[in-house]
Amino acid sequence: MSTAELAVVYAALILQDGEVEISADKLETLVKKAGVTVEPIWFNIFAKALEGQDLKELLSGLSQPGASAAPAGGAAAAAGGDAPAAEEKKEEEAEESDEDMGFGLFD
Repeated sequence: MSTAELAVVYAALILQDGEVEISADKLETLVKKAGVTVEPIWFNIFAKALEGQDLKELLSGLSQPGASAAPAGGAAAAAGGDAPAAEEKKEEEAEESDEDMGFGLFD
């Protein structure tokens, strides 16, 4: 993600935290006050994408188990719940892939 995109994201978070409606004009004002140069298209893109969205709800959904934690938990359960065995298997696969490409520690 570029500095310009990050500046717009941070501006959107500031507006949300201040309970101010997120609009392209308000995003642009905040970013300009920060001294960051951003192409004007980004303000419209972010404003339209975030229109009617609650950023607090979106961000809190990221930290809840389910979407991102489910695959890891599912993999451990599928392996019989033995996490060390799963890690050992990953290490073996990594070693095999190095050998397949002709790379080795002592080559």
